[in-house]
Amino acid sequence: MKPLLLIDVDGPLNPYAAKPQRRPEGYTTHRMRPTGWRESESAKPLRVWLNHDHGAELLALAESYELVWATTWKDEANDWIGPHLGLPRLPFVDWPQMHGRAPRGTFWKTQYVLEYAGGREFAWIDDDIGDADREYVEARHPAHALLMRIDERVGLLRTDFDALAAWAEDGTRGVRGVDAEGGG
Repeated sequence: MKPLLLIDVDGPLNPYAAKPQRRPEGYTTHRMRPTGWRESESAKPLRVWLNHDHGAELLALAESYELVWATTWKDEANDWIGPHLGLPRLPFVDWPQMHGRAPRGTFWKTQYVLEYAGGREFAWIDDDIGDADREYVEARHPAHALLMRIDERVGLLRTDFDALAAWAEDGTRGVRGVDAEGGG
């Protein structure tokens, strides 16, 4: 069985923290109104920057991984993000609670990522992963895991895709944490 590749949108695919008036090189601007955004008080659509090359990179990784959305966009990533990247509909983590309490200083998603993984090997790309999350996973998850923190100012880089591919091919995987080169 392939390991899971759990994919966050905002940060890894949408470098939302880049300079506000300066779209990162290789990205295009999209205006979106996902459900949560429509319910907000903002009249303006959400600005999302996407690099269309990331779709091909993720599809190449799909030979070694089962791709899964692990984002607050949940299933809406299939409607708003996936089509722009040329991705098929993907399964998604349906968070039982978002932005709630988290065990021992971990990111709120971490406990649910482990539940979703259900003992399977996984790699997880997110901009909010830290040392407490790595320790939590190492102590509670029986299979290999890669927690890759992506800098929300730069998004996924070539080196990140290479690291994911190498980890999937490495038979001696363990729980590892990687911070992306962009300063994360």
